[in-house]
This record gives sequence, structure tokens and C-alpha cells, in this order.
Amino acid sequence: MRMDRVLFWLLRFVALWACASVVLPARAQNAVEQFYRGKTVTILIGHPAGGSYDLYARLAAAHLGRFIPGNPQVLVQSRPGGSGAGAVQFLYAFAPRDGTLLGLFTETIGLIQLVQPEIGKWRVQDFAYLGSFANVNSAFMMRKDSPAKSVEDMRRIETKAGCNSRLGQSYVNYAVLKAYGGFKFHIVCGYPGSMEFPMVLARGEVDVISGAWNAWRRRPDVLDGTLRPVIQSGLKRHQELPDVPLMQELLDDPKHKQVAEFLSSASTIGRALLVHKAVPAERIAALREAFDEMAKDPLFIMQAERAGAELDPTPGLEIQKISDAIVATPKEIIDLAAAAQK
Repeated sequence: MRMDRVLFWLLRFVALWACASVVLPARAQNAVEQFYRGKTVTILIGHPAGGSYDLYARLAAAHLGRFIPGNPQVLVQSRPGGSGAGAVQFLYAFAPRDGTLLGLFTETIGLIQLVQPEIGKWRVQDFAYLGSFANVNSAFMMRKDSPAKSVEDMRRIETKAGCNSRLGQSYVNYAVLKAYGGFKFHIVCGYPGSMEFPMVLARGEVDVISGAWNAWRRRPDVLDGTLRPVIQSGLKRHQELPDVPLMQELLDDPKHKQVAEFLSSASTIGRALLVHKAVPAERIAALREAFDEMAKDPLFIMQAERAGAELDPTPGLEIQKISDAIVATPKEIIDLAAAAQK
């Protein structure tokens, strides 16, 4: 009799646990749906309209709401300034933490936090990545009539290199090769954004621009050879640039190679959506699932292809691991990276 009673209670516990395992996720799903129904979700970018941040944000705005429970309206807001630092700081310190404001920021926010803490006054550890549209290997785009014609020429001939500010990868990439690779870059900063770069190259104001390859790859002046990629940053060569060397391949000292790899490590984060970790966990989970579903959606893929947007999506949890690894970089490498930028 006693054994039967134990078995009865054991079976009852298992049944209750099974019911709970079904009911609790359903309740969380319903709560998320109720929250987002009738709401507006804003995707905040820190750069002017017209660049790759704007492109991916508008693609997400057109499709993401179909996959978020409750189907909220999704809009894009541009808050340019300081290579996007102002927008990051706003989301980190002042934005609502309810899941109605997402960010699509530069992939280097973790690097800025470590190397330039006086500017990166945020904790990337407090952001939750939702997913990445594509990586962003940067390419050094050179005019075909530039005084320097090759990588080795840039070590001997002064080359005017354009950038927007000292926070962006466009400056950082030049600085590392100048400090540790002997490249004779004359760095000219102050251009408003990536939309101006092709024009200043065409006018001959600068000889080379470092920018995201996915923003250059389909331009007519690239396809006809007027502009050509000569160096790239990233942890591996882009599949479309198999013969273009990585920055670390151009450095001899192993420590300097590590610095270049550290500063290139964020390329795998790429153009990624994030939200503050203070957002309720069930909403973060729903947003991550929505991103993954959107990335597989035929209508989204078709529109991205028509817009010339490169797609190589990565789930949010994988991007989170990459970001966490960047923050765990040894101090010696961080110090060398900071020294190169002075």
C-alpha cells in the first residue's frame, strides 16, 4: 500500500511538472504578445541616413514586426554624432528598458569601451544582442590613380587616408598599420559619414578610405575598377575578397598581430540588433526568436537582395559570446591598441 501511494504521488508530480512546462512558456508568450500589441518599437541608429546602418535598420523595420508577438509597428530613428557614441550612450543610460527601443550600432562599441573609456561610457556587458544580419569586414578602398599603387607602396609613399572621427574603425585601422606596420598614412578626419567617402575619393581629397565592404561591394566605381580593395580587416578573409590581405597578415611582431586581430574581432558582430539587458527576459527571448524567424523569411531575403544588402545572419546568443570574448581581452593587448591610436 505504501509503495502504491509513493508511486501515486510521483506520477502526480510528473504530470504537474509536464503541465507547467507547457503552461509557463505559453503564459510568457501571451504576456509578451499583450505587451507589444498596439505598441511602436523603435530601432535607434547612431549614423546618418543612407549608409549600411540605415539600410539594415529599415529592412528590419519593414519585416521584424511580423515576427514579434503582438505585431508592433517598427520605426527607425537616426541619432547621429560622434561616430554613433551618442546613440549608444542614450540607449544605455536614458532609454526605456521595456523592449520598445532597440539599437543597431557600430560593431566596435566593446572595443571603444576598452580602448577609449573616456568616450565609451557604457558597459557592453549590459546589452543583449538579438542577432546579426552580416559581418562587416572593412576594406581599404583605393583610387586607381592614387600615388601608391600597392600595399608596399603605402609603406614608402605618403597616402592620404580619410575618416569621419577617431572613434570609428576607419581611423583605428589606419592607426594600427601606421604605428606597427610602417605605413605612411596621413590621416584626415572630420567627414560627416560614409555617404561622403566616395565623393572625396573621386575628388582626390584622399587616396584611400577604410569602410565596410558590404557598403562598397556593388558600387559601379568598384565594379569598373575605379576603386579597388587593397587591404581588409577581419578575423578571416571575406569570401568575396580572397586575394586581399588582412591587416594582421601585414604585421611581423606577434603581439602587433594580436592587436590587429583584437581590433578586427568585432567584424564578426557586424550589423547587429541589440537591446538593454534590463528588458524582461521573456521579451529578449521573443525578440531573438523574431530576429531568427525574420532572417529565414523569403520576403525579407528577397527585399534584402534587391537592396544590395549582404546577408550572413548569426543568432543573438552566438553574437553575445563574441562580445563577451572581446571584453575578456588581456590588458596588455588593450594597452597596445590604445597606444597605437594616440
